[in-house]
Amino acid sequence: MNGMPLWEQRLRAPVQTLPRWSRDRPDRCVYETNSSGIWQVHAWDVATGERRQVSDHPVGVREGHTTPDGSEVIFWQEDTGDETGAWLAQPFEGGGSEPFLDGAPRGWNGGIAQRPGVVVAGISTEDGAFAIFTSVDGSPLRSIASSQQWLSVAGDEHGADLAGLSADGSLLALQHAEHGNLMHPGLRIVEPGSGAVAAERGDGPAAVIANAWSPVPGDQRLAVAHEPEDRQCVAIWDVARDDWRELEVDLPGDHRVADWFPNGDAVVLIVALDGREELFKVDVATGEATKIPSPPGSIAAARVRPDGRVWFQHTDGVHRTRVLDDTGAQPIAVDAPAPPGRPFHDWRYTNDHGQEVHGWIVEPDGDGPHPLMVFVHGGPHWLYDDHYMPEVQAYVDRGFLVAMPNYRGSTGYGRAWRDALTGDPGFTDVDDVTAGLRDLLNRSDVDPERVVVAGWSWGGYITLMELGRNPDLWTAGVAGIPVGDYVMAYQEEAPSLQAMDRALFGGTPEDKPDLYERSNPITYADNVDAPVLFVIGENDSRCPLGQALAYVDKLAERGAPHEVYRFGTGHGSAVLDEDVRQIGAILAFLDRTVPGLQRV
Repeated sequence: MNGMPLWEQRLRAPVQTLPRWSRDRPDRCVYETNSSGIWQVHAWDVATGERRQVSDHPVGVREGHTTPDGSEVIFWQEDTGDETGAWLAQPFEGGGSEPFLDGAPRGWNGGIAQRPGVVVAGISTEDGAFAIFTSVDGSPLRSIASSQQWLSVAGDEHGADLAGLSADGSLLALQHAEHGNLMHPGLRIVEPGSGAVAAERGDGPAAVIANAWSPVPGDQRLAVAHEPEDRQCVAIWDVARDDWRELEVDLPGDHRVADWFPNGDAVVLIVALDGREELFKVDVATGEATKIPSPPGSIAAARVRPDGRVWFQHTDGVHRTRVLDDTGAQPIAVDAPAPPGRPFHDWRYTNDHGQEVHGWIVEPDGDGPHPLMVFVHGGPHWLYDDHYMPEVQAYVDRGFLVAMPNYRGSTGYGRAWRDALTGDPGFTDVDDVTAGLRDLLNRSDVDPERVVVAGWSWGGYITLMELGRNPDLWTAGVAGIPVGDYVMAYQEEAPSLQAMDRALFGGTPEDKPDLYERSNPITYADNVDAPVLFVIGENDSRCPLGQALAYVDKLAERGAPHEVYRFGTGHGSAVLDEDVRQIGAILAFLDRTVPGLQRV
């Protein structure tokens, strides 16, 4: 990478996810990496050390698993980047790929789980239906549950083989929003063959989320994260006996179980506080917690190997994402080095309600005064953690002081903080971002005449709301894959996003017309004076193309300064060349609109 600017070297430095494996064949691992220049699924034989690329698709593939016996790799493949697709299977040793679930409709991925003789998949379709399909002992695939409300197999891409099916495959955990609130999902346990309900938890304002089943066959204990009070904690639910017991661990922050130890006597607990995570081994009988060594920073996922060794995925502002174990070693690593980033510094300020808002500041070299970028996260129910972020480092290289607020609506700061956004989007969150700007302008090293707001997805939405509601505060804006016209977006977006909007707004645009108008960026578009760069995906099913262009057209009608960069896939890119083009376009826009930037 000689001759590349530092920002591009960081962006192109390959990363990989934590490997996943079947408990029945733990030496056969699957992980994702962008080492080829495009995110693809790879297979790794731990015993021989052999690695190979499995998927080969131009828009990228970001999720893969092994079958329980390790004979095949399955992966979710999209055609255009709009997130609709299907599961494919390929022999672990290599060969051609074939459809994995005969009879399943194409649609959006609603999770997958497997145990010997049992396969479960969730899929949602354009008609707004969510369905769970199962095959038991080779029987034809059939739907055992469906709903017009959000419904999914429990577990994410890290825990689908841990949270979905019990160790013996006799019980299936489903997450749902059939009480009308996707942000506080309920948990339903069913029999995978018939769909008969075995147990239920959660029907109110607190989320109940399956984390991991005990790995011991016949042991029907499920580790569950829930919110009896403000902070997320963990319970051990013996579903067979309907025995629910809190895992009493006196550690501040949000708790979730990443995995069980092989004999079922202890769990790996991830404790998250203010954008950093720590790992603990917790005895489920006594609640005794023992720290698992890990560097300061963020831990996205952790798994326990059969020998009891804990592998986890770690990053911080300086170090790119890497796989470590509890000895500090790297069980698997990418070959190419990554230039270090600058550290993330904690930032705390007070909003208009007297509440403390936490976030991060990344500082450039020199005394300033520096141009300022307020870089806003998406979600909205997400957060910026202490993370290696080449994009942020690119802006700091240009001389920006970059500030990242975790506004009300962010996860990681308690249920009340997250839920404060409900019924008030575009105001609760935007007001916290604006309060952060006021705090930053009190710094002597910040130039108040060079102030940019930027973000992706919900961060792009907040960018447009800031530019429209507070036009005098900003020099320029960068709205990546944004919501521009919320009413139009609701009609065009994926079913799961519609479910989120119904929960966030309390209904559809027809149910809550005044609130959607108040919270709609296009309502304030005539106030926008600062130049805006739009980065828009042509096949985006979360923040669709049409509604974003409707906002662009509104600016064009009155000659307001703006630029548009369009790319060919969906809600972001899995291709490094495209990532480089996008950040290059943003840096060029900032060079044109913000005077005095550094050249690196």
